[in-house]
Amino acid sequence: MTRHYNFCAGPAALPTPVLERAREELLDYQGRGLSVMEMSHRSPEFVAIAERAEADLRELLAIPDDYRVLFLQGGASLQFAMLPMNLLGSGGSANFLHTGIWAKKAIAEAEHLGYPVHVAASSESNGHVRVPRQEEIVLSADAAYLHYTANETIGGLAFDYVPQARRPDGSEVPLVCDMSSSILSGPIDVSRFGVIYAGAQKNVGPAGLTLVIVRDDLLGTAVPGTPTLFDYRALADAGSMVNTPPTFAWYLAGLVFQWLKHDIGGLEAMAAINAGKAGTLYSAIDASGFYSNPIAVPNRSSMNVPFVLADEQLNEAFLAEADRAGLLNLKGHRSVGGMRASLYNAVPAAGVDALVDFMSDFEHRRG
Repeated sequence: MTRHYNFCAGPAALPTPVLERAREELLDYQGRGLSVMEMSHRSPEFVAIAERAEADLRELLAIPDDYRVLFLQGGASLQFAMLPMNLLGSGGSANFLHTGIWAKKAIAEAEHLGYPVHVAASSESNGHVRVPRQEEIVLSADAAYLHYTANETIGGLAFDYVPQARRPDGSEVPLVCDMSSSILSGPIDVSRFGVIYAGAQKNVGPAGLTLVIVRDDLLGTAVPGTPTLFDYRALADAGSMVNTPPTFAWYLAGLVFQWLKHDIGGLEAMAAINAGKAGTLYSAIDASGFYSNPIAVPNRSSMNVPFVLADEQLNEAFLAEADRAGLLNLKGHRSVGGMRASLYNAVPAAGVDALVDFMSDFEHRRG
């Protein structure tokens, strides 16, 4: 069997040691004679898996004691609805920074549900190639929270700072962040956020699991009538087990956390590896007259690198040849076109080197 280099934006590459461990335990988990997929989520074996996964995640991210960690279903997109349901119970409006497609979807969902929305700043006027600076952010007087997307997976636009969330009178509101495509790529200061959420299928595990890290004081503030399965307080009180959780995805996420801790050496080491991978690819793009990336340098994503060819008529040939070379899933999102290489944690540096070599060869032959 040959493992190719997978640059998919999600579901994305998983670490080979994690897949090998899961394969070893697939039919018989630690001598129990059954798979994790067949276990009761209430069994001592799975409860131990869940508790260890949470403990490892808390250690990796240095999550303070006054935060709850939820392992949920529904994908990060479900949080577009759950967030206003949980944070607008005391009134006020949902404030957003609009920096691309995923931020736009979060805004649209809050509007769809009839909640008051205010766009505190937007990068739409510059084509989403530079994030709004702090001085450009103006919250509404009734802001209940400020939501932003740390890394726009499709556009490759990333924040190079953590925004302050203050109303015009200077009072602070909770900062909410969609970290779906950047969580665990490096250290973060969780204490600066009210809520962090992330779909698992990029740096955490397989699709079907969503992480939500929520500060204790934001529990119990849900809009009246919020369904139980959408209520952070109910989910936290039940240990994310109001109903049957995505047990196998939770188990695999736990293996990823152990890989980050023991094989990689923690998130500072992971951040250094990711910076090296991104630097290699961006340097190749910038040195070329054939490839280009439109994002302002300070806001270039280290996770998702979009690029275009000088002649878009060569796109299909590029993708076909890359695929034959074992460089998979480089096609850009349908909304923006071009190419996109997602360099998540599990993508090895050797894969980026192979991609850069291929790009150089393709340019030499076709440019």
